[in-house]
Formats: sequence, structure tokens, C-alpha cells
Amino acid sequence: MDMRQRKHIEAVVEATTRTLPEGQPTGGPMMAARTHEAIIESSWRRCVHQYGLDPSRMQEARILPQTRLREHQQRIDDFARIARHGLQTLYSQVAGLGYVVLLTDAQGVTVDYLGDANTDTSLRRAGLYLGAQWSETGAGTCAVGTALATGQALTVHQIDHFDATHIPLTCTAAPLFDSHGGLTAILDISALTSPQARDSQSLALQLVRIYASHIENANFLRTHRQDWILKLNTSPEFVDVDPEYLVALDASGRIVGHNRRAHEMLAAEQGRGGELPPLVGTPFEALFDARLEDLGRFVYSRPSELRALSLARSGALLYLSVMPPAPLWQPGANATRDAGRATKIPAPLAALCGGDALLERQLERAAKLVDSPINLLINGETGSGKEYFAKALHQASARRGGPFVAVNCAAIPETLIESELFGHLPNSFSGAGPKAKRGLIQEADGGTLFLDEIGDMPRELQSRLLRVLAEGEVLSIGASRPVSVDLRVVSATHHSLDELVESGRFREDLYYRLNGARFALPPLRERTDLDWLIQKLLADAPGGAVALSPAARERLHRHRWPGNLRELCNVLRYARAVCSDGHIEVDDLPENVSASVSVSEAAAPALQGASVAHEEFDPHLLSPEGMLLMQYLRAASWNLSAVARQIGVSRMTLYRRMARYGIRSPNQRDAGAH
Repeated sequence: MDMRQRKHIEAVVEATTRTLPEGQPTGGPMMAARTHEAIIESSWRRCVHQYGLDPSRMQEARILPQTRLREHQQRIDDFARIARHGLQTLYSQVAGLGYVVLLTDAQGVTVDYLGDANTDTSLRRAGLYLGAQWSETGAGTCAVGTALATGQALTVHQIDHFDATHIPLTCTAAPLFDSHGGLTAILDISALTSPQARDSQSLALQLVRIYASHIENANFLRTHRQDWILKLNTSPEFVDVDPEYLVALDASGRIVGHNRRAHEMLAAEQGRGGELPPLVGTPFEALFDARLEDLGRFVYSRPSELRALSLARSGALLYLSVMPPAPLWQPGANATRDAGRATKIPAPLAALCGGDALLERQLERAAKLVDSPINLLINGETGSGKEYFAKALHQASARRGGPFVAVNCAAIPETLIESELFGHLPNSFSGAGPKAKRGLIQEADGGTLFLDEIGDMPRELQSRLLRVLAEGEVLSIGASRPVSVDLRVVSATHHSLDELVESGRFREDLYYRLNGARFALPPLRERTDLDWLIQKLLADAPGGAVALSPAARERLHRHRWPGNLRELCNVLRYARAVCSDGHIEVDDLPENVSASVSVSEAAAPALQGASVAHEEFDPHLLSPEGMLLMQYLRAASWNLSAVARQIGVSRMTLYRRMARYGIRSPNQRDAGAH
């Protein structure tokens, strides 16, 4: 602990033990009217008196494990996708000044992050990183946590922080609200070092406020595209291009949404102080001096200076631009059913599932993203159907008329993968030959490039692929000028890319380019639609109908399917070939399947400590996924029910995973030993 940290701790202790004048507030929604110093001191007091934090205890940044982080990311997935462009544009303006850009959810967990890869280690140590937890209850006074607590944009600069660990940092944050006034996320820019004066961050605060407003408005327009949208501004010149206030009306003329500035303005118009009153449900005519049927006068086609509108109570003049509800988009048979209902799953995607709830949720997410520009990452065990999933995404998208080019990064020899992907000019390297060759990336122009087993791509080629994704250009070997390509990249791997990034085997910047949205395909042993899959595979095979005996079906259900769908296809193909009279019996199944035991039976001896003695168990022999599961189990003192709830699976699924990785409870091992 250095002298500056020691003095800071003393200042926090003195401020939080001082008696406040009677009636002075310690926090709440009226913070905007108070000085910055009062806001910070109120936050310090909350940290000590409400959250029980100790200012003398300096804590390292808390980074959530990847499993927990993904849970937070999935909850805010749609909003984060809309916010991403705003984050990128903001980062382009502040990156040269040493800032990183963070987006956190309403719990203060960083779900998106843009920063300089050269300072990765320092940023992670400081908590300016993906997965960092910045709530006041955990990190003390900080820009994210205090913005969450107060609902106000602010800068927490150096010694404003509660924890002395954070006093080198300067952090500026603004809350992001949904169209009902709910606090959804926090936009933050932070730097590891900065000038001493807090005033040096005035521009940072203005930028964060501006981009927070842009993100909120983008989310509002997308959320209410099926409603009447009122764009309002005090200036006729800016009402169409940069509205200050946004209000959404339903068909009856009642408010169904608003941005934060409209909420504040209309609440003030109604003469209400304190907490902002709800506006949803309020009739248009109660707030504006116009009739609902007059809205046609305010459409974009009329000159903006002729679209003046008065507020009903104060008579203040605003200018209005009206957007009528957008017509429902109907791409053939896969149309949106109606406003407010979910998009139907397109037929190519729907054909992958027979009712498994987990997979169906993934398909519903995929249906929303089939025509989005973001790249997709598919995780799943070997044989779990990652390429089928990628092809279905392609066939369901507007790119279906273009090529689908699949590249198995693990199957191409390392010496050839560069020329296979990027192509080459004649005689550009030893063995190139006299003719030019288009690479697979160019072959995918106008369609989809599927990079299977992306985790096995050599690291030196990852930077070249990053350029393709960032610039939309590909440079062949031996060429001096790049060629533009228009493609959508879908990647897949059975590896944990997070682990590869941590070990330095996979570029983090490429990982975030590829991981626009992630889909996790369940292994076959955890799917509930096995009967549907069996029937589908038997029906689709040539040679006429084949029946499956109850005993054979039961044996298929008992098998653990380490090879997943690929293994199931091979098993049924074999059984179909050897069965008699179109009837598959147990004896017609391959030997490894006909003799298999159920997952729960396989798990039982492991859980009872039957195979390996306690002292022989070595957790370091586990895979990365097994190590992560072991960490959860140890942290919960081997309370299996608690771990199952924490990672969101049933106890039986947890038993299966423990059996898969050879993990056994020490309690069960000890019982088995006796």
C-alpha cells in the first residue's frame, strides 16, 4: 500500500464516520441537483453503512467466469447487439486517448468491451475488461455502480473511487433506459491513467451522454417499429435528423413508450416533481394541444417549420415528425405472425429440432439473426450438428442464392491452409504452379463462409482473417492489391475459445470479431427429441420404411452417444443394412451400442467412488470444461443441488457431466472406501 492509497483510505473513513446534518439525504433520484462531492460522499456512505464494505480492504477486480458471463450476455443479447455500433463509433473517437469502452448490464457486469489488445493484461488486472463486475455493492463507488445507484451520468475520477485499488482510474458512465423508463444497461469509458484534475473529463462525460442517447433512441425505434412514433424537437431543422424526444403511440393514441428525455420533459409539463411518474397509458390529447386524427399533418413530407405543435398545459412550442407503423415484413411463408409476437422459425432451422426445448431456444435466437450482418459462432461437441446448423442459417437467410463454402480448419494441412483460404497468383511460392487460384474466401463471395474447427487455425493466419473481417477485403498470396468480398462468416468449434484466448493460442481481437452471437448446441445425450431424430433419419434413408423394435429403441436411449448425431447416423445406417424384413432388433445394432449402459448407470459407480481411489484422482488431468465444473463443485463444497441451480441444469444432467469428465464427489468416494 503506497502513501496515496493510505491517505485515500483515511479520507473515506473520515467522510463516512462524520455525522450528517439532520434531514440531509444520502442518495436517491434527486442526485442531479446536488454537487459532485455530495454524490460521491453519499456513495461512500452507502458502501460502508448499507453494503458493509471496508475502505481499508483493497480488492482486486472481480472477473466472472465465462459460464456466468455468457448468462449475463444472453439476457441482454438483443439490446447489446443494437448498442454495438454505438460502442464502436464511440471507441473510434476515444481509443487514441487511452480509453476503453464498456457496456454493462443492470447488475454492473461488463457484457461488451472494446480496448487496446496491447494493454490487455493491465486492463484485465484493473477490471476494465469483459466480465468485470462493477456494482457498488461489490466494487464500491465507481462510475458504473454509482450510475446504477443514482440513475445519473457522472465521472468517478481517481480518488472519487471508494476502493483505493481503483484510484489511478478515471471512469465516466451514463445509464441506458428502455422505452418504459427501466434502467437496462450502463455505457462507460475508462482509462488506466489521466491528468489529475477531474475537469479533464468534461468532454468524456459529454461524449458518453451523447452516445447513450443515440443507443437508447436506436433501441426505441427498433422496439416500437410497429407503433406510431412521434419525433419531437425544439428546432424545426433538427426534428427529422436528431430528435430530442421520442414517444410511441398505439392505435388508440395512448403512449406505449418514450425515451428518457421525453419522460423528463412530459413529467415536468404535468407539474410533477420527485420520482418520474409513469406515462405509459396516457392519451396523446392529454399532453399535446392537438387531436389524434391531426397526426397526418406532421408527416415527414411537409416542411418541418409547418409541423409546430404546442404542449397542452404550458403551451411550449415543439416541432413534430410522425412515423406511421412500419408494414409487417413478410418473407414468404416465414412471415412475422403479427406485431408483438415472435418471428416464426424458418423452415431450414425448424427442420433441425423435434421439440427439444434447449435447442428450440437457440433456433428462436437464430431466426432473429439470419439476416443480421454480425458473424456467428457455434459451439458443440464433435458430431453435434454444427455444419447442419450453419447450412440451415444460410438457407434461411437472404444469402441463400449465394454459395455456402465450408472449410475444415483442422483437416487442411498447415502448409496449405493459407493458399486454400486466400488463394495465390501464378508461381507466387514454391509449388504454387503456373495458374492463379481463387481462395475459398473469394469463393464464398455473396454467400456464407463456414469455418469449422476455427480453434485449430494457425495463429499466424488469424491476423490475416481478422483483416478480411474488418476490411471486407482479401489479399491473395503474391498479390499487391486486395479484392473486396461480401460474405457472412459462421464459425464452429468443439474447443473452448475462451480457454484458447487465455492461453495465447487464439487472438482475442479475432475472437470478438467472430463471436457476434454464440450458439451452443446440446450433445445428443442431453436432447429430449431422440425419438424424433431416429424416425427422421430412418424415414430419410433410401430403401423404404424400416421399423424399430421397442427393445432396440430402448437400447438407443441408453447409449451415451459420444459421437452425437454423426454416430447416430452411422448406427442407424448399419442397423438398416443388416436387419431382416425391414425390422431392426437389438442384435442388429453395432456391438458397442447393443452392449451399452445408460448414462445414469455409468454415472452411478463414479458417484459411488467405485473406480478410482480418492488419492488417485488428479483434477489437473481434466479438460478445461471439466476443470471449470470442478471449480464450481469445490466452491459449493460439493453441494450438487446448488451447483445444478447455479449453472442452470438438472441434477441428472450434472451427474452426466461429472461422469463424462470422471469427476466424483469426495463424500461419495469416502463412502465407497468404507
